[in-house]
Amino acid sequence: MPSEEKQILLRVIEHFIRTGSATDEQVKVTSLPDNKTSYVEQTGVDGRSIMLNEYNIEGKTVWAGYSTRSQTVYLSVKSKNYT
Repeated sequence: MPSEEKQILLRVIEHFIRTGSATDEQVKVTSLPDNKTSYVEQTGVDGRSIMLNEYNIEGKTVWAGYSTRSQTVYLSVKSKNYT
């Protein structure tokens, strides 16, 4: 993953962890249900799989992925009951 995408992801994740807000001024942010590790992004009649990576920040775990096509960050919180 290019460093610009990593910077976007980390900025959005850190903001989300600190504030609980899934928003960003530069990219679209979509919250997914807890414990999702992938998402199928619909692009017209086609779909595109977005694989989410696990990030541990400030003792909290979030799965997140970035779509360059739609410039969207997808976030899913890892719940405590998930193994």
